[in-house]
Amino acid sequence: MAQEETRSLVELYDDARAEGGTLTVYAGGDTADQQDMTVAAFNAEFPDIELNMIVDYSKYHNVRIDRQLATGTLVPDVTHLQTTFDFPRWKGLGVLLQYRPAGWDSIHDLFKDADGFWVAGNVFAFSYMFGPGGGPVTPQDLVDPRWKGHIASSHPGDDDATLFLFKSYVEAYGWEWLQAFADQQVHFHRGTNTPGEAVDEGRKQVGVGGAATGGPGTTWAVPGDDHPFLAWGQRAAILRAAPHPAAAKFYLNWLVSPQWQAAGFHGWGVRTDTLPEDGRPIWEYPNAGLTEFPAFMEDRAEVERWRQTMNLYLGEVTGEPTPGRLGLRPTRHA
Repeated sequence: MAQEETRSLVELYDDARAEGGTLTVYAGGDTADQQDMTVAAFNAEFPDIELNMIVDYSKYHNVRIDRQLATGTLVPDVTHLQTTFDFPRWKGLGVLLQYRPAGWDSIHDLFKDADGFWVAGNVFAFSYMFGPGGGPVTPQDLVDPRWKGHIASSHPGDDDATLFLFKSYVEAYGWEWLQAFADQQVHFHRGTNTPGEAVDEGRKQVGVGGAATGGPGTTWAVPGDDHPFLAWGQRAAILRAAPHPAAAKFYLNWLVSPQWQAAGFHGWGVRTDTLPEDGRPIWEYPNAGLTEFPAFMEDRAEVERWRQTMNLYLGEVTGEPTPGRLGLRPTRHA
């Protein structure tokens, strides 16, 4: 059984530099620059490590890693992805390194593997958002005729987290709600970055199925406890065949460190000793789907039924993937 890391970040940094000072991460996301804040923060503190962060849809990175493992051509040292179901699968295949970073006992049980094969490095959340002048009071109000033609949304047929969010809306408000939403002349696009960008740029008043953007005047809605949204831990793991294991361990310790978790999305982190300013951690939100989302993701047949049903109501997704087409073995940040 792997013991919790006892070395300091300084000691781990020294080990990573001695190894060669290189680290490659395959990160789930929508655009090449989506992890630039993470890279900038890391580089500012640890300039002697070359962090190569390669962003693509999680549903492409996971099978890309599978192909690389099958052919002995593994590129990443670490991966953190939305596809929660991959981590128990990879654990069962023996391709993950069993490793408990420092502070393991302070990481909430929802966000770590009991045996130490993966740990969530960030809490992400999806809801709806609106621009200056106001928006729907609850997700149920997205079907109000006043928003007809004024909504941008990521497509639930293209992204599993968006799919779960829409599934939650249907379960809360009924199939009639989904039909009414389909009649709202919604502008659908690939990439969960796109609804927030549409609102930030004033092209649409309301966005659905994305994270907070930080755009001026844009409000990201955290509904009351009677209305659903979605939060989940983006799971991270070191690949057992990682080319740079020392750098991988160093990065994982930094990722779950109190100082980085304190800078998390809305202040929500994975540690029980690092709480948001309002004092309410994400695991106290009964409407966030923290346990339901990973369970849903495990049942791929159920996911596919929901996906195709959404396509019946909303039409098929179209457009190029927002990160571009990276191929089988991307090795450099775009």
